[in-house]
Amino acid sequence: MTEPTRAPLQPWGAPPTAGPPSIPPPHGAPPWPQYGLLAQPLPAAAPMIRDGRQFAFDGGAATYFGTGLLALLITVVTLGICYPFALVLRQRWRAKHSYIDGHRLQFTGSAWGLFGNWLIWFALCVITLGVYSFWVGPRIARWLWENTEFEAPVHTVRHG
Repeated sequence: MTEPTRAPLQPWGAPPTAGPPSIPPPHGAPPWPQYGLLAQPLPAAAPMIRDGRQFAFDGGAATYFGTGLLALLITVVTLGICYPFALVLRQRWRAKHSYIDGHRLQFTGSAWGLFGNWLIWFALCVITLGVYSFWVGPRIARWLWENTEFEAPVHTVRHG
């Protein structure tokens, strides 16, 4: 079986070329477009916020202080055992106020999803006098990113 020939790539801004000459369009499909892939306009970029910045953050001092204080109390009162609950509280606040290309982040992890591993890691940190914490940090960072996603867009329905 021979590989079909391909139209040569054109430099950006070169005059348009016809579609692939040796490959017919699939049965029932419209003819190939007049212009090659490189001559087609780029899709519109996602809406930007905050003076056109790609990354933005809109959190305020009052909610940051309140969230941090509650997280600190949870951690101190339970001697670190319930740290996953404090971590999730702070991460939800951080994601709620973070935007990438105009899209808000959302943290979907639950403290119970981390709690079992946290107990094991906490015990290993105590046994190794803190040495195991060098492995815990990257594991928590990975868990945080695995449970962070873009918030689903809200679709509005117009009536009438």
